[in-house]
Amino acid sequence: MTLLPPTRRAALLGAVCALVATGTGLTGCSKEDPDAGTNGIGKLSATKIESRTKAAAEAADTVHLSGSVVSNDRTYKLDMRLAEDGGTGSVTSEGSTFQLLRIGEQLYLKAGKEFWSGEDGDGGGGGADAKAAEKLGGMFVKVPADDPVYQRFSGFTDKDLLLDGLLTLHGKLTTDGRREQSGIRTIRITGDAGSGGTLDVSLEGTPYPLRLVRAGDAGTIRLSEWGEDISLKEPSEDEVVDYGQQLPSS
Repeated sequence: MTLLPPTRRAALLGAVCALVATGTGLTGCSKEDPDAGTNGIGKLSATKIESRTKAAAEAADTVHLSGSVVSNDRTYKLDMRLAEDGGTGSVTSEGSTFQLLRIGEQLYLKAGKEFWSGEDGDGGGGGADAKAAEKLGGMFVKVPADDPVYQRFSGFTDKDLLLDGLLTLHGKLTTDGRREQSGIRTIRITGDAGSGGTLDVSLEGTPYPLRLVRAGDAGTIRLSEWGEDISLKEPSEDEVVDYGQQLPSS
């Protein structure tokens, strides 16, 4: 018997598998298992996937969070690296960018003089006078914990607080197929068919959340570098202004 060339055999096999797909009852040409080689969460319900990914995020020591968050009609663009004991990175709002660094309970904020004088419209500096703004601009300002600036911005450096507020879908949870984020296979879950937000969860290794689209067009967040080392280093003394002690009182 003459064997068919490899290309002919492949074509014939493809035709047979096409017949299987039309329901002829032939077997042996089933599609590849989409969960093969994954962590298996693709087989779970959307509710269980959400629970697993929140637990994974909570257990991780670090994460890189980037994207945008809309809050109180204001858009914040974030690029933050967060750890259990602090965080570092930048926040941009209404054209003004400032750096945040928190180590333990101590928060540092670095911004231009416009931020501190309130000229950028953000009002972050509470209307500090021009002389004070000149001194603060471009320096790491050591912010007291009881200052409104601390209360307003320290949350951007708090991993658990930030993720707890972000990783929430609203409405009925359902799965919405497989996706890919930065070369990593994911399973997507949605709230209320997407109107309550969508979350892409890694199908490889630990089921970390990798991409979040918040409900109500309230921003898109990417989460990466889970568990990677983050260096939280105190700025040098000549880069620091102590908000509570070095500013003139008048």
